[in-house]
Amino acid sequence: MLCQTIKQGTECTFMGKQGCNFNGGVCYPVVSSCQGCGKAVTVAQGDYCRSCPHPEIKWKNGPCNLATHVTAKSEKVVKINPLKASKRSRK
Repeated sequence: MLCQTIKQGTECTFMGKQGCNFNGGVCYPVVSSCQGCGKAVTVAQGDYCRSCPHPEIKWKNGPCNLATHVTAKSEKVVKINPLKASKRSRK
């Protein structure tokens, strides 16, 4: 449904027939970590996230899983069997 509280006219998953179903009934503005994200939308009241009504919670324990401007860093760890390594070194 279309939001009728803060992000008026945008599609919102939390809007229902009785109004906003999110805790408190309003969306919260984006935090500084969200700047540059493709899901941030600017409306008359400020910048808000299209996907998450409370962006501060998403950034509480690390990077937001919905952020489009953050890439996941994966470190590839190679385990070496010490017994096989010692045999290879003898050749």
